[in-house]
Amino acid sequence: MINLPTGVEINSLIDNLKCFSWEASEVLLHYAQILRNSNNKFSILKNDNEDDPVTLADLKVNEIIIQNINEKYKNIDWTILSEENVKSEPYCLEKNRDWVWILDPLDGTKDFIQGTSNYAMHLALSYKNKPCIGVVLIPEKNELWLSYGKKVWCERKDGSIISPNLSRVSALQKMVLVTSKNHRNQMLKSLIEQINFDQVNIMGSIGCKIASILRGESDIYICLSVPGKSAPKDWDFAAPEAILKAAGGAITNLNNEDLCYGRPNLKQEGIIIASNNLNNHNEVCAQIKEIITSNDLYLELP
Repeated sequence: MINLPTGVEINSLIDNLKCFSWEASEVLLHYAQILRNSNNKFSILKNDNEDDPVTLADLKVNEIIIQNINEKYKNIDWTILSEENVKSEPYCLEKNRDWVWILDPLDGTKDFIQGTSNYAMHLALSYKNKPCIGVVLIPEKNELWLSYGKKVWCERKDGSIISPNLSRVSALQKMVLVTSKNHRNQMLKSLIEQINFDQVNIMGSIGCKIASILRGESDIYICLSVPGKSAPKDWDFAAPEAILKAAGGAITNLNNEDLCYGRPNLKQEGIIIASNNLNNHNEVCAQIKEIITSNDLYLELP
């Protein structure tokens, strides 16, 4: 049971999060339809940064979620960390705030612009830098993944429920890997080749990848950020972590240590591994670490 801030009741909060999320879904699907006409692409883009693009969809969903939280919960002692707000103004985490909403209004913006279905909205509520409520919305699949505590489920817009269906595959070489489309590097490529997974699926959005593990379509996800290059941030992992851990999966760094949120730079650096089974996760991490070490893959950094 989660002890929420005074004045917040969990069932009411979940109902509100559903409403906020489906409102965001309509916005994302609207702009996705506009983007399917290539002539409209540049009217949607709000910057010219190919590595970190921003669209009208990012900004509108950001506005919807923050405005709804603030209006519904005017006097609650929590704060909101949003990717889009950090881009526009300096962010300083208030150290006396235990409760923080972590928002990525559009995870997988590159895929969104490219017209794929692999984009998501992430929203997590963390307590003392640990995500305890997770929301991952995947509009193109009509999926809203929700978790609080150890409860996790997926809802369609009509209210029908889908339960997680994590696979039981435990042997590393028999696993299906889901990996990035737009964020790959030579070290990760070499690692994948050395492990020789049973299958490799490629898609954007960390939320979409974790949802594929929850559906049983994939077994493992490896995120590898190269020093000196871009790295994922708190908003990329907080909500996906919450839903995966609630379903019995795991997500840690290579040493099987929990992810650390609330750092000054908000970065999730190094090698992060998400897998389908908490009980087997330590062994999976150890095997991957051994493969990296024995094959000198660290030396392949550019």
